[in-house]
Amino acid sequence: MSFCEHCDGQRFDRSRVLRALRQVRREFRDARRGDKCDAAIVAAIEAVRDLDIPHLEWESDDDLVVH
Repeated sequence: MSFCEHCDGQRFDRSRVLRALRQVRREFRDARRGDKCDAAIVAAIEAVRDLDIPHLEWESDDDLVVH
C-alpha cells in the first residue's frame, strides 16, 4: 500500500512522537518516578497512537478520496 506525501509524512511524524514518548517512559521507569508518571506517559502514547487525521484529495472533477 502506498500513501500520498501528506499521509506518509503524518505517519512518520506520529512514529517519531511515539518513539520519544516511549523513551521518556523508560527514563521515568529507570528513575523510579512512580506509577502516576507512567500512567501519564501511557495515556499520552495512547492519544498519539489513536491520532488519525484524514484529509480530502480530489482525483478528478467528481471523485473525492479520503485518506
